[in-house]
Amino acid sequence: MSVLVKKTQEDLKQLVLEALGKAIAAGELPAEAVPEFNVEVPQDKANGDYSTNAAFVCARAFRRAPKQIADAIAKHIDLADSYFDSCTVAGAGFINFTFAKEFYADILLDIIDKGEAYGKSDYGKGKKINVEFVSANPTGPMHMGNARGGALGDCLASVLDMAGYAVTREFYVNDAGNQIEKFGLSLDIRYQQLYKGEDAVQLPEDSYHGEDIIERAKEFAELYGDSYLDKSEDERRKALVSFAMPKNIQSMHDNLTKYRIEYDKWFHESELHKGAIDEVIKELTDNGKTYEKDGALWYKNIEVQTETLKAQGKSDADIEKLELKDDVLIRQNGNPTYFAADIAYHKNKLVTRGFDKAIDIWGADHHGHVARLKGALSAIGIEPDRLDVVLMQLVRLTRNGEVVRMSKRTGKAITLVDLLEDIPIDAVRFLFNMREPVSQMEFDLDLAVEQSSQNPVYYCQYANARICSILRKLEADGITLRECTRYELARLSEPEEKELIKHLSSLTDEIILAAKNYDPARITRYAVTLATLFHKYYNACKIAVDDEALMQARVTLCKCVRSVMVNILTAFKITTPDKM
Repeated sequence: MSVLVKKTQEDLKQLVLEALGKAIAAGELPAEAVPEFNVEVPQDKANGDYSTNAAFVCARAFRRAPKQIADAIAKHIDLADSYFDSCTVAGAGFINFTFAKEFYADILLDIIDKGEAYGKSDYGKGKKINVEFVSANPTGPMHMGNARGGALGDCLASVLDMAGYAVTREFYVNDAGNQIEKFGLSLDIRYQQLYKGEDAVQLPEDSYHGEDIIERAKEFAELYGDSYLDKSEDERRKALVSFAMPKNIQSMHDNLTKYRIEYDKWFHESELHKGAIDEVIKELTDNGKTYEKDGALWYKNIEVQTETLKAQGKSDADIEKLELKDDVLIRQNGNPTYFAADIAYHKNKLVTRGFDKAIDIWGADHHGHVARLKGALSAIGIEPDRLDVVLMQLVRLTRNGEVVRMSKRTGKAITLVDLLEDIPIDAVRFLFNMREPVSQMEFDLDLAVEQSSQNPVYYCQYANARICSILRKLEADGITLRECTRYELARLSEPEEKELIKHLSSLTDEIILAAKNYDPARITRYAVTLATLFHKYYNACKIAVDDEALMQARVTLCKCVRSVMVNILTAFKITTPDKM
């Protein structure tokens, strides 16, 4: 929470403690130690701005009814010079407080003072976090899962940054292993087909069949002609991969840049094959967590996970239902598996590079891999809780209420590139963060391009543009806008004004909660609510009133709303046009 809001809460708790002390001194309550109690915002706004459960938690210690304790607190509490102007007792002992007008004034002054930093905190100060997201195989175009993962990962990184963490955005390039061998084979077959025909050289069913493979083979042929047909298969495939891989990686980089995603680190899996994988396999072997079978080296996943699950109180029957399996680390051909590389990669993040926490954004279909990887990390002495995996559900595209699977342009499955060509990037980034990652997502292509209040991102941008329009009109009318005093801002007493300012005051808390829960959707929802409350305020309270001081106070409130909206949208890399 903001420093001001946090101090308000702490001061209120101290006032309640002092009131209890006075009641004890007056003999109205017994001289007993006061148990820990809470001061918090009630769920029901009708119950005031803050409430405390002090009367209920003290009932046992004081051997008094909560209502009696609550009445004693209300009798002795001194709210003078505080941010509260009333204390009321309700029901069986609920104690509710309402803000004084000075609270609202000081929130606006705090927003003005903090400017672009308003909403930020030092909650995560001193903690290094690595957020790895998208990490698509560089063997083909990025799909809808990558589109949602990109928006989610980038905006989550922004939320963590605003909460005070030192954040690194990372892309893991899978440029080694089976998929690269398959990539080389697919390119090789397509290259040969250019000269020999498709009937002469068949493309295996389990290889890559995309148009992008054909395009890369043609580009290679334009440079080298048929000169590689006489080379060995190994030499030809290495040359094709060396030619196509950098192009694919650059294409991903360019498309993600268009998507407004800039990574701090592009980490190549091939780096792990220079010793890091051998190191973790040796550690696992030294710790008794591997065995050899059928010419391959296996990881004792069943043993490790069973130990963990039993420590958590799981029964043998529960564990048996999971159908756990051991995992291959080194294949019969001597090549390490993706799982072996994954263990080494996370050791690199958490040990070699010293991140306090690694956060991975994965598709929900990788659910079973989470426990395996955490167990393997534990087996080499890394606390598994230092890895958090955000599992993201699939995206379903709709248009006119119907599911859309194919691109109009290519007739193939819709890719990230297709989406960014058809839909404004502002809408894509915002709408992909309107739901929690674990929720299945329906992306309405019609809504995304609609310029109306039904489109959430347009609605938020329009609130900002409307404020800009208000300011332009006042200046055109010859009104000089100026700073307001605390006394002038305290005149903002209409219900719509108070509700709007209270929402502004909660931004820091919302950012911290979004960071703790890995849920940037909290912030898009916050922005939509802010826009709603502003439009409600604008319709209820005339800005250009004859009372000059009140007018200036209302203009200041508008400016504060705009400042907060711009802070949020800018953090999510969404534009804030001043005219719409």
